[in-house]
Amino acid sequence: MLAGAATAVAVCGALLVFTGSASPLRGPLTLFFLLAAPAAAIAAALRGLDPFGRTVAAVAGAIVMNMLVAQGMLAVHRWSVRGGVAAVTVISALVFLLVLLRRWRGRT
Repeated sequence: MLAGAATAVAVCGALLVFTGSASPLRGPLTLFFLLAAPAAAIAAALRGLDPFGRTVAAVAGAIVMNMLVAQGMLAVHRWSVRGGVAAVTVISALVFLLVLLRRWRGRT
């Protein structure tokens, strides 16, 4: 139930950015999304670690992913909040899909 609530909060954060809402919740919910989405994708890839180690590695990886996206946008002079959230979303989805593909191939 807690995972479902976290997913709903993260999705609301992304939607607030993409719709251009001026809500005071936009910042905290977007920050939660920017940490939770990559962390969940990285945690799915690190099945072999114990829970605490997986959590630490996933959060560190999420921070690194966000910094790399921000650095890339600054390097090409295309800074945009929507673009950053979209880039993190796409990268997180690709990581998660690669994990699912790897698991699916391992079962055959």
